Amino acid sequence: MKLSILDAGHCLSLALTREANRRADTSLVIEPSISISVERLREIMPDALLVPPLAQPILAEPAAVEAHAEAVEACLEACLTLDIPLVWCVSDQLYEDGLSEPIDEHVIPEPKDESLQRLIKTGDRIRELHARHLIVRLGPLFALEGNEAWLADLIVRLLNGEEVRAAEDIIFCPTSADAAAMALIGMLQQLQYGADAWGAYHLAGTEPVSSYTFASMVRTQLSTRLEGLGEQIPLGALKALNHHHDHPLRRVLNCRRVLEAFGVHQKPWRLEVDRMLDAWCQTRTEKPE
Repeated sequence: MKLSILDAGHCLSLALTREANRRADTSLVIEPSISISVERLREIMPDALLVPPLAQPILAEPAAVEAHAEAVEACLEACLTLDIPLVWCVSDQLYEDGLSEPIDEHVIPEPKDESLQRLIKTGDRIRELHARHLIVRLGPLFALEGNEAWLADLIVRLLNGEEVRAAEDIIFCPTSADAAAMALIGMLQQLQYGADAWGAYHLAGTEPVSSYTFASMVRTQLSTRLEGLGEQIPLGALKALNHHHDHPLRRVLNCRRVLEAFGVHQKPWRLEVDRMLDAWCQTRTEKPE
């Protein structure tokens, strides 16, 4: 199976590259930008085109959101022209106000923010025009490298002694970029071999948590590992922020459908963080030749 992924520096693109390199049944063609022409797509002729998510669209400038939406719609047109499946990954932030219960796949986001509404229109176009599509809604991605690699950014700030501010009243499911990449390739392999399961899916980690609790756990584990390496580094402090004083905003994705359709189990974010921090420590202790 040959896949094409856009936005080469994105943490999900890098994770897909690592996963494809570990497999003998998958090859990956990486494009540097968020867009691709029909001519270039015709040269590659992948079995699917993947578009990584725009991270934190709630905080992005309207122009950036518009540019992302236009790029995805251009990818849609190219895929329709060549009859190539399209995979668009989107942030759980499209569920702007969250829900008190875990959010099922059939619940289409209805944000009030105009920029987020622009992304919903793009999703509507994909659903309307292209039968062979995946819209994959992800929790906040974390990884050790790449653009929007939350964990990597957090480690750097803590090591630099910076104060890290994080909301404690917004609940979501942190999502390992590596786990998401493994799941996406597995899903596409099954679709390639005849599974009739196109549509929208939720793909996130288990154990809903706030960004403050996530950052606290990372800080504690990082401190413990540094001590084990014999390093005494004063880490930056954490400050809890509260944006929803009445009750926490819950943006928890119900990932039942991806389990039923593809057998994909969500990986606990704590185990993925532990694994990544172990890998970070190993890299830190390696000596250059």
